[in-house]
Amino acid sequence: MSLAIVNSRGLDGLGAPPVAVEVHLASGLPSVTLVGLPDTEVKEARDRVRAALQNSGFEFPVKRITVNLAPADLPKESGRFDLPIALGILGASGQIPAAALGAYEFAGELSLSGQLRPIRGALAMVLAAGPRDGGFVLPRESAREAALAQGARILAADTLLEVCAHLTGQRLLEECSPVSGEACPAVPSPDLAEVRGQAQAKRALEIAAAGKHSILLAGPPGTGKSMLASRLPGLLPPMTQEAALESAAVLSLCGQFRPEHFRRPPYRSPHHTASTAALVGGGSIPRPGEISLAHQGVLFLDEFPEFDRRVLEALREPMESGRIHISRAARQADFPAQFQLVAAMNPCPCGHHGDPRGKCRCTPDQIARYRGKLSGPLLDRIDLQIEVPALPPEALQGAPTGESSAVVRARVIAASSRQLQRQGKPNARLEPREIDAHCRPDEHGAALLKNAVARLNLSARAYHRILRVARSIADLAGSGAILPAHVAEAIQYRRFTRD
Repeated sequence: MSLAIVNSRGLDGLGAPPVAVEVHLASGLPSVTLVGLPDTEVKEARDRVRAALQNSGFEFPVKRITVNLAPADLPKESGRFDLPIALGILGASGQIPAAALGAYEFAGELSLSGQLRPIRGALAMVLAAGPRDGGFVLPRESAREAALAQGARILAADTLLEVCAHLTGQRLLEECSPVSGEACPAVPSPDLAEVRGQAQAKRALEIAAAGKHSILLAGPPGTGKSMLASRLPGLLPPMTQEAALESAAVLSLCGQFRPEHFRRPPYRSPHHTASTAALVGGGSIPRPGEISLAHQGVLFLDEFPEFDRRVLEALREPMESGRIHISRAARQADFPAQFQLVAAMNPCPCGHHGDPRGKCRCTPDQIARYRGKLSGPLLDRIDLQIEVPALPPEALQGAPTGESSAVVRARVIAASSRQLQRQGKPNARLEPREIDAHCRPDEHGAALLKNAVARLNLSARAYHRILRVARSIADLAGSGAILPAHVAEAIQYRRFTRD
């Protein structure tokens, strides 16, 4: 038989459209031609496949070999097609039974010795494909990742020879058993008790964790802003299976997912020199950016005003919608981006504005320009905005006095459970009509909020965000009603906007 067809899959955003690898052998001058919009990585497969077949003891056909990656209008990238191309050549030349190839889908990069190397997006590929009778044949490391998808049959292989032995019935491949979240070891995280002082900031962090709210920490250098941000993932409630798979699939697209971190909220902290494409995603073949890699987790932006203005403004729409749509001339992609923003900044360029010791030497114009880098619409979208003041020497020298992350997390989990039972989602993601149904304060609380909106000149968006935060405060207190004390505390967390 001079024609063989091998099933594989490409990557298109979070989707994984099927790709048929068609291999045809014909008489003529020996050559290997790849068609079907392959990129440079795929075109280089001809040399990797030739060496892998020869070093594995197979004969490389001395014929005119045409490899078609269908559909022809879908761009193909990465080395995932090495294994399907090699098996197609073996099937078309009769060295393995071509009929056995149709029962499986294959993906894997080949080394020159015939070893299989891991690929990007294995979990996304399996989730998009759904369950199959034959299953998926993947490199062992990628198979461990793909086994997180429940209901999929994953076969792990280390070499091309092992795959061929399975197809000929000589030795069957090992099937990877499904991995549950409980089977993944817990990863220790920094403890909130290690942060000295900053009681108000810790309280705001607890509220942010309970309702999945965004938070801005403003204060002089060295007051613990970064320490507080790094402890937020340890306060978050456990991820559901669906949320954990979504997060893992996005990380898998960039080859950054580790099965031992399954169900652990991602924590991303890009440098302030990051470009817009690095933060929101992009490229000729769109890939996810930091906001999508932080999906279902925390995105920490230190030195917030030092980011480029266009980069910060690109955060506005994803913060509202929870998704990012990337459009290029030839390709479009849609990625999830339900991240929890934690931003940290100094009060002025030198960092010491408001210091009673008079250390600040910035002029009012310099301070205004520095803070002006953060637009009003962006600040309006940040739920909690608090000051993290400098600590007195006695607080630094004394023993830590705050609660541990485990104690705070227990309250957060209880508050999160109330939210899921009541509305099926965190408070920060409530729509306006849901806010009217679930976040309506009592009579005195409504009067207090009305007075605050008028006196502080708050926008409609800020009004709704105060109600969401007040609802989270009430949930932490175990209260079914939103009382004036809850509303008053929520109003206090708009300090930066007022100032």
